[in-house]
This record gives sequence, C-alpha cells and structure tokens, in this order.
Amino acid sequence: MKYDFTSILERHGQDALAVDGLGKGAGLSPGKPREGFDAIPMWVADMNFPTVPTIPAAIIARAGHPAYGYFEPREEYFQSIINWQETRNGVTGLTPECIGYENGVLGCVISALNAFAAPGDPVLLHSPTYIGFTGSIENNGFSIVHSPLKVDEEGVWRMDFADMDRKLKENHIHAAVFCSPHNPTDRVWERWELERAMEVYRDNDCVVISDEIWSDLILTGYRHIPTQSVSEDARKRTVAVYAPSKTFNLAGLVGSYHIIYDGYLRDRVRAVSGKSHYNSMNVLSMHALIGAYGPEGQEWVDELCQVLTENVEFACDYIEKHFPQIHLSRPQGTYMLFLDCREWCKSHGKTMDELLAAGWEVGVIWQDGRPFHGEYAIRMNLALPLGRVQEAFGRLDEYVFI
Repeated sequence: MKYDFTSILERHGQDALAVDGLGKGAGLSPGKPREGFDAIPMWVADMNFPTVPTIPAAIIARAGHPAYGYFEPREEYFQSIINWQETRNGVTGLTPECIGYENGVLGCVISALNAFAAPGDPVLLHSPTYIGFTGSIENNGFSIVHSPLKVDEEGVWRMDFADMDRKLKENHIHAAVFCSPHNPTDRVWERWELERAMEVYRDNDCVVISDEIWSDLILTGYRHIPTQSVSEDARKRTVAVYAPSKTFNLAGLVGSYHIIYDGYLRDRVRAVSGKSHYNSMNVLSMHALIGAYGPEGQEWVDELCQVLTENVEFACDYIEKHFPQIHLSRPQGTYMLFLDCREWCKSHGKTMDELLAAGWEVGVIWQDGRPFHGEYAIRMNLALPLGRVQEAFGRLDEYVFI
C-alpha cells in the first residue's frame, strides 16, 4: 500500500482522549490497565492511523500566514464537497447554496429539530442508538421514541417499518433522526430499505435529519446510498449531515456540513443555527477539508477501507472461532463492532461491569455498549494496525473469555 496503516501511532501527550483520558473517572472513561499491560485504545470512535498527508500540508501552508481574522468560505471549499459527493456517492445537481457549514453533526441535528419541533415534542430514532443522539436530543428538551432494529434470520439488523409507522402515528411525531450507515450496528442500508423508510416518513409528514458522517467508511462489497437520492420526496424532506472528521480523523478540528436541497427547510435550519452566531467555520478546518477532499484523499480512503475490511474480517472470524458465546452482526460499514455478550455473561455468572473491567485490566480498552441501548453490549474500535487488533484479541482469549 502507498500509505502507512501498520505503524503504531504514538498518541500520548498529543491531546488524544483515547489514551490520555483513561482512568480519569469522568463520563464514560474506562479504567487504566494494570501494571505490565499497555493500553490498546478501542473505545473512542476515532482512528489510530495518521491521516492523509495532504491535510497537515494544507493546514501548515495556511498557518504559515500570520493572520487568522474573519473570512468567508472559499469557492474551493464548496467545490471540494461537490466533487467529493459526486465521486464517492454519485450525487448530481449539488450546488453551493445547498451546502452549509456546521460545527458538528449533533449541532445540526439540534438546529433542525428546533426548526421543526418544540421542546417536549417526541422524536423518532432507531435503537440501538448512538449515545450522542441520546444526550443532545434529551438535553435540549425533546423526548425520544425508539423503534428497535431487529436481527433477521441471516444475522442482519433490519428496520421494522410497521413499528416505525405505528409509533409515528401514535405519538404524533413529525421529526425523525436517521443514521446512515447506522451507528452502532454498522448497517449500510440497501436502496429498498431507504425507499421504504422514506415512504413511511412521507406518509407521516415527517422531516428527516439524516446523519451520514460514516458514509465514506464502507467495507468491501457494500455501497453507501445517500438518503436524499432515493426519491424526489426524500430530496425535499431530508436534512443530510456529513463531515470529513470520521473519514480523516479530524474530530479535534471540528467541522461538518449539511446538504439541504429544499429552500424552505434550508432557510428554517439556517435561521436557527445562525441565531447564536456560534455556528461559524474555523479557517484551518476549511483548509483541512480542502486538503482531504482531493484526489490523494480519495486514494487514501480507498486504501483505508481495505484495511478496515481486513481488520473486521479478522475480528469476526476470531470471535466466531474462539468466542462462540459472543454474538454480533457482521459490520458492513464503519470500523466499530457491537458485541452481544448476554450468553457469555449468563453462562459465566458475570456482570457487564465485571466483563468490561476484565478487558480494561489487560489493556483492551473497549467501550460499554449499554448507553447505546444494548443491555449486554460492548463496542470495539478496530481502526488500529492489524497487529494491534490481533494482540487485543489474543489478550481477550488468554485473560478474559476463559
């Protein structure tokens, strides 16, 4: 491969929550490993790979000019997004006026909800549910109604369209938060699934806020289909949110963007997000996106997805062979696993707290999946060099799942 996805990236002391946040006792921070084990960071959903070189080059080039005052987004910023969406997702007809900056995907979710709902109103989400949705939506006064995804006979998470329709009607819901690819189940929705879901939302006069931040991280054999592309109605009723942050490991720089085709939706969302004067672009984030969304970024992401596919295949095969009481649906996108540990815990008389701690003690720093609405779930980040992933599963085999 052209790019380095095998070297261990030293992140200590470099503002990395994944390694420097261990044992802090705040929030969801895992404990530090016991003496003799180094930490393999598999909890925070960022990558342990160096990003594509064009990004630091772009940041350094702009930072070399010693003035960082007020600015307007460059035409190159919008054109980079248009080119990226066309090349990666087959999007046509996207214009700069449909693109708007967002400080983060969750910020856009709340702006859109505030534009079309009021505090106290119910919002439909699928479960398991991304913890960021839960916190931001409830903290802003909305109530969440969950429509559970179901695992079919082939082990694939599926939407329950009848349940969605019933809950939208029973609760008089007119705003839904959608996730594509789905986090945390790692589903890459098929076109027919998106079409059916959007028909349900249309029939219930529902504005759809579609988080598509994982859309570039698709495993071999699958393809992301933008929610807005499946019908003309979907194009008109959907607020789609994207970012280079997951794709290129730029969460610390902050910078997402929305795509809203319908003028009425666009004006309402931008009116809400602009009132605080807080939703403003960072000049270095702009240059980072331009550096990311070029030809070399395309090549880098293609190699990254190959690496992630190999890591996921190794992990799933290892679990199937060595940990038969641990169940999971094979990911189709993202770099996370969502493990179901119910059978193992029940048969071994262990609690989830005990299982999580057993991993942390030997340096497998995985994440509690219960806040994602998985009663016996553990979430694992596989965006590490394959050698580290193999080492982590070796430790689980020798010290944890025994």
